[in-house]
Amino acid sequence: MAEWLYEAGIGERRAVLIDDDRIIAARIETDEDGLPPDSLVEARLGPQVVPKRTALATLENGQAVMLNKLPKGVAEGGRFLLRVTRVPIPEPGNPKLAQAFPAPDESPIAGPDLLARIEATGSPVRHCLPHEPDWFEQAGWGECLDEAETGLIPFPGGLLRMSLTPAMTIFDVDGSLAPGALARAAAQAVGEAIMRHDLAGSIGVDFPSMEGKAERLAVAEILDAALEGPFERTGINGFGFLQIVRPRRFISLPERVKGDAAGHRARRLLRQIAREVPPVAVDRPVDRSVLRWLEQRPQYLEQLRRATGAAIVFRLRDVSEAAS
Repeated sequence: MAEWLYEAGIGERRAVLIDDDRIIAARIETDEDGLPPDSLVEARLGPQVVPKRTALATLENGQAVMLNKLPKGVAEGGRFLLRVTRVPIPEPGNPKLAQAFPAPDESPIAGPDLLARIEATGSPVRHCLPHEPDWFEQAGWGECLDEAETGLIPFPGGLLRMSLTPAMTIFDVDGSLAPGALARAAAQAVGEAIMRHDLAGSIGVDFPSMEGKAERLAVAEILDAALEGPFERTGINGFGFLQIVRPRRFISLPERVKGDAAGHRARRLLRQIAREVPPVAVDRPVDRSVLRWLEQRPQYLEQLRRATGAAIVFRLRDVSEAAS
């Protein structure tokens, strides 16, 4: 039976769904994600972006959101209630605002956090603690993060190359099998990768070119079986390309890793140190971007001190240390 593993770490919460000793879903929630979807909160209406269609709004905590429908009878600067439908997406060079709709007949309420969402799936949840064995790593947590960082996902007979673009997430299929066999194996791997990394929005898959409609239909059916709804897709065209669209509400693992690379590396390091067996080394050389990120969040250093009993000192790694 599938089981969720859950960790409440420094700066982030982590969850993985394990089935047959492998990760089939991996999720991260950080302190900086903003309000989760289905949060109902008061906001102040800002200027219209598309006249009579969309506008900016500002929450009480100062967070800006994109309003995809204008509230009736509310002038710019007026207060109203909205429902968050998507968290902000940290796209490099072009971060995307959270999205929301007016909710005039509702009452303020906090949306479900990561723990509440995984509990709602009905699968059992095991809370993992730093002094216990690293159940996450035993299930393949490090390999899953490596997939998100590098975009390289091996499967029997081939390799997926996962790339984030402003328009969509692209999977390129590579391998030594015959085109039909490679496409069938890749379809299973793509479906599993989409679910594991929580990919959403527009997703493209570049399969090898296949002869005949029947073969393309068989590959598409394998992909359908590996995906959970809701989703829509095209058929596989004569050049081997297929497009999938899934509702986008959260940050996918690759978006999180690439959109906030310094934060991801820093939080991964904090997890590693928090799990070390005492005595913990206090001198920690790090890259400049990670050091800057940590210096801006002293509360995490205090949490780490309480977790380890040591006053960890992060400093800039010098050239000789980087070379080694």
